[in-house]
Amino acid sequence: MPHIAPHTPATPTDAVHLDHSVEQLLSGLQWQGFDLHVGQYCGPWTASTAGHQRASFHLVLQGHCHLHRPGLPSVHLGPRDGVFLLQDQPHHLSPRPTPDTPRQPSPAMQSLRDVTEAGTGLACGFFEFKGAYSQLLLGTLPAQLVVRAGSAPANQLDALFTLLLAEAHQSPYPALQGDSPVARRLIELIFFQVLRQHARSQAAQGLWSLVSEPALLPLLEALMRQPELDWTADTMARHVHMSRARFFRVFTQACGQSPAQFLASLRMQLAARQIDRGANLARTAQAVGYQSYAAFSRTFKKVMGQHPGGYQQRDPARLLTAIRDA
Repeated sequence: MPHIAPHTPATPTDAVHLDHSVEQLLSGLQWQGFDLHVGQYCGPWTASTAGHQRASFHLVLQGHCHLHRPGLPSVHLGPRDGVFLLQDQPHHLSPRPTPDTPRQPSPAMQSLRDVTEAGTGLACGFFEFKGAYSQLLLGTLPAQLVVRAGSAPANQLDALFTLLLAEAHQSPYPALQGDSPVARRLIELIFFQVLRQHARSQAAQGLWSLVSEPALLPLLEALMRQPELDWTADTMARHVHMSRARFFRVFTQACGQSPAQFLASLRMQLAARQIDRGANLARTAQAVGYQSYAAFSRTFKKVMGQHPGGYQQRDPARLLTAIRDA
């Protein structure tokens, strides 16, 4: 599981360019949190958000607990640590370092207004993303991200946790936090700080890794906005005002892929997103720059692991939508 490492100082100029690039990418994500619960557990307890087919999170506001996942080492979470589970996966939290059998039912969450030293204060809930680049950006992230206290510069995360805890103290009922726009926004900001730190780390890949080279950001935005254009190595190099040789060198060093490989992957992820929305396959191929459906199908199979038709038929309802719109 990737951990957000302590911040490594960079030069002021590099940090400014990097943060600007990351913010450009994050602007394509529209975070939506729901079913938010903030409170504390006391005594023997277990908690889990698994089994709902949703992304979820657990943030520790006070106390300690452990994250348990089948077949994996337990992860200790202390005050102002947290985990964002970007995919639904079996797991549970408990105060014990060894896995417990999840309690059914688990003790009810209590208000943080009545704080006890033995209690564990948590903010838990589900979230999803909308926006033009959501699936592309999230598809390059690991299944879970762990954030550690003090992992962001200037104690930004610490300040957000302080505000979240203060907001929780104002409500006598944990369930009411689901209606708190302030709590939702604070958790959104915590997640974006986690993504910013991930983009700065060596673990970042694909789209995120390109933000380490600000000169390439205009090209990235253009490729996502107009994937149907006849993008060649020469046109991409001209777009960022580089020679072809320098462009290849800068791009491959930043991304770990050739421009052609990255473009094919980007186009197929965009195509998959359109297919998920019920788009016609032939029109989808043209929308991402393929006049030949056979060539599109071959590339889609290579990148996504199956042909477009097979990908579409994963969901019968989606297939009916595509037939209706054909």
